[in-house]
Amino acid sequence: MRLLNQDPVSGSMKVQIETEDDIWHLFNVLEINDIITGSTTRRDEKVADKLRAERAEKKRMTLSVRAEKIEFSDSELRLRILGTITDGPQDIGQYHTLMFEVGEILTITKEKWRDTQIERLRKAVFESKKPMVVFVSLDQDDATIAVLRQFGLKEIASIRSMRSGKQYQEKNTASSYHDEIISKLMSVMEEGMPLVILGPGFEKELLAESGKRTRSELFSKAHIHQTGQSGMPGVNELLKKGMGADILRESRVAVEMEAVEKLMEEIGKDGLATYGPKHTENAAASGSVSTLLILDSMIRVKDHDAMVRSVEEQKGNVIIVSEQHDAGRQLAALGGIAAILRYRTE
Repeated sequence: MRLLNQDPVSGSMKVQIETEDDIWHLFNVLEINDIITGSTTRRDEKVADKLRAERAEKKRMTLSVRAEKIEFSDSELRLRILGTITDGPQDIGQYHTLMFEVGEILTITKEKWRDTQIERLRKAVFESKKPMVVFVSLDQDDATIAVLRQFGLKEIASIRSMRSGKQYQEKNTASSYHDEIISKLMSVMEEGMPLVILGPGFEKELLAESGKRTRSELFSKAHIHQTGQSGMPGVNELLKKGMGADILRESRVAVEMEAVEKLMEEIGKDGLATYGPKHTENAAASGSVSTLLILDSMIRVKDHDAMVRSVEEQKGNVIIVSEQHDAGRQLAALGGIAAILRYRTE
């Protein structure tokens, strides 16, 4: 994300969407009644006669709407804001939908910006410079290709080796399996993008060798890891253990999953952990919170800035967890807010 302008007097911030992850960050920052300004198209209704209205062609214009409904599409990776027009060349007071995708610019105006919202945009500006990670999780029968974005993991392809019965003895079976995986990767990856190959057994090493022979620009720096499972469970296993290259350890999702895993371990042994809004707020007030975990959807619906500031003033760590991956769903089941503690509190 690129921050183009910030006006503290009017409470407006102008940003450009640079990555797909930026769309998710904006969804978590925008609120009902925010004024959103952007370039859009709208028809100018002209009455041709008393009985019939002639629909003109859509014109490009800049409109501001007061948000009444905010939607994020995981499949289409775009942001939709429905609201009434507050400023523009026409139709003030009428409804309009603004849609934003990668590359587009919007201005957000709020009556009050929360500290957590400003911090989220600041991190989005920094994290947009990091490349996303592509995983191939495979065994000799199946391969799954997944992409790690800042808001979670997304499976994008599944390939079967067709190694069954007599077919397994055919010489070309393994090469065609690897060729199909490499072909799928070519449509997803760019040069310099981190690639992680994982799974049980030796199939991952065989794929890496095939890739280095045919597409060295993609496979030359591939990271290879042993996991007990293949498919998406294997990717989740790798992330939860905090294993892998620096890009994995530094990634937003890996940090979130590792923190939730530690939280669950403490809860499982009745150790230094608490969960639920009431208990966590009490722990924050007492200064006993080492790491505060808040689900991003909780930030959208309620102002938790006071609790966040309290934890940070006590030198605690604050992690906003995405609801889009397994760790987020685990945290949601605990009430959306939890903490790893320095010491026990009543």
